Amino acid sequence: MAAAMGVFDIIIADGMLPGGDGIALVGAIRAAGQRCPVLMLTALGSIEDRVAGLEGGADDYLVKPFSIVELAARVTALARRPALAAEPATVLAVDTLVLDRLARTVRRGGVAIDLQPREFQLLELLLLERPRVLTRSMLLQAIWHFNFDPGTNIVESHISRLRAKIDRGAQRPLIATIRGEGYAIRPD
Repeated sequence: MAAAMGVFDIIIADGMLPGGDGIALVGAIRAAGQRCPVLMLTALGSIEDRVAGLEGGADDYLVKPFSIVELAARVTALARRPALAAEPATVLAVDTLVLDRLARTVRRGGVAIDLQPREFQLLELLLLERPRVLTRSMLLQAIWHFNFDPGTNIVESHISRLRAKIDRGAQRPLIATIRGEGYAIRPD
């Protein structure tokens, strides 16, 4: 199902499909993790049908026949809604490194790596924000909750210790220093 894998501003689905059920389709789209707004168009206009469509995953429900002006207004209204943020993955992986956010474990090449809490937070943040470059001040704010530069090398020393642990025995380092900018996880 292409809709589950793509990135869309809005999905417009027909409630009555040849050989299929639009509500089931919307349910499958939601079950696959698609979180963009869905507008259901259908000839089925009873209260029960509308409730079934909305409970089945549609964000709005429009009964045929309808005015194009109303359709455009509903699409505009759905597009104005803030996007629902997808739940961050519980397992983050890059190259041979796997970080399990629930178990609070890290493995590289199948070998467990013991990280201190701040090191774990630092690696987790770099993986979550990948491939974005995170500046020193962003890391100070997110990990240490400093809104100022404390004048220490706390970020650099933690990055150094983290690199020593996660890159031990690996063929290529994962954390890149972007000169004059900050740190990022290297792209695959």
